[in-house]
Amino acid sequence: MRRKPARRHPVLSALALAILSLLPAEAVGAARVLSVDSVGVVVSDMERSLRFYTEVLPFEKVRDVEVAGSNYEHLEGVFGLRMRVVRLRLGGEFLELTEYLAPRGRPAPADSRSNDGWFQHVAIVVADMDRAYRVLRERGVQHASSGPQRLPDWNPGAGGIQAFYFKDPDGHPLEIIRFPTGKGDPRWQRPTDRLFLGIDHTAIVVRDTEASLRLYRDVLGLRIVGESENHGDEQEHLNNVFGARLRITALRAASGPGIEFLEYLAPSDGRPYPADSRANDLWSWQTRFVTRDADAVAREARGAGSRWVSPGAVTVPGRELGFREGSLVRDPDGHALLLVEE
Repeated sequence: MRRKPARRHPVLSALALAILSLLPAEAVGAARVLSVDSVGVVVSDMERSLRFYTEVLPFEKVRDVEVAGSNYEHLEGVFGLRMRVVRLRLGGEFLELTEYLAPRGRPAPADSRSNDGWFQHVAIVVADMDRAYRVLRERGVQHASSGPQRLPDWNPGAGGIQAFYFKDPDGHPLEIIRFPTGKGDPRWQRPTDRLFLGIDHTAIVVRDTEASLRLYRDVLGLRIVGESENHGDEQEHLNNVFGARLRITALRAASGPGIEFLEYLAPSDGRPYPADSRANDLWSWQTRFVTRDADAVAREARGAGSRWVSPGAVTVPGRELGFREGSLVRDPDGHALLLVEE
């Protein structure tokens, strides 16, 4: 006999989740990611971060809200929270900054490296690498790479790409990237008078590409759009990791920034994502995915090695953050995914 869908509550009960788990597999399989909405980062001082992202970088502020209450506590898994969330736009992509006014989270370890499991960055496309690097130097950014690197032509997947890592005021890694003709999204090749064009992707360190693909490709429905194995002097200086050898896999949804896996084949001394991480810790980025059914996708993600932070789908009153319902999960490596219904 066909079961009626359970009535939505602000937080789904364990009984409701058990009932939903009995839905036909084809109903669950139909729930897939429609787009990557934005990438979120936790900051310690919103005003300082806004000066950086809107003056050093040319992001534009499009929303600035302060939220609190039990719905958000359940969504983020942080009791007693009050958050200020600022949505920024660069080109057609969005970055969201969140300052936890209460409770404050922990800073990232001062000795964080690009091969540590909590590494995540956004890659900002530039029209001219030399000019963009000069602008960043003039504005006093902190280097993460030794300088801009041009990946060698022997690498068919990445040859000719120029990139440079740097840091924001909280030490979050960022990248500027320039694609040569024939690589990257064709829109990055269009004539423009802008220097900083938009966000191409967010990159995350993964331990096992195949395990991550079971979530991002097989459950979320992202498609693989590029693969390469990068090593050599240029890659070492870009990541600032001696002996770096990476398996890189690029994936995309129908729209929004891509997701890039960085699997370090060497060196193998990267530290795992802290098991006790919480959403208010400064290393805890969130990538927001728009879905048809946030709860169904979260349940299927759990079967692909993810764990729930939210206790099911949580209703967000007033849509202050641009969605009506969401569920926060962590992927097999600990990276946070916010699955939302708009």
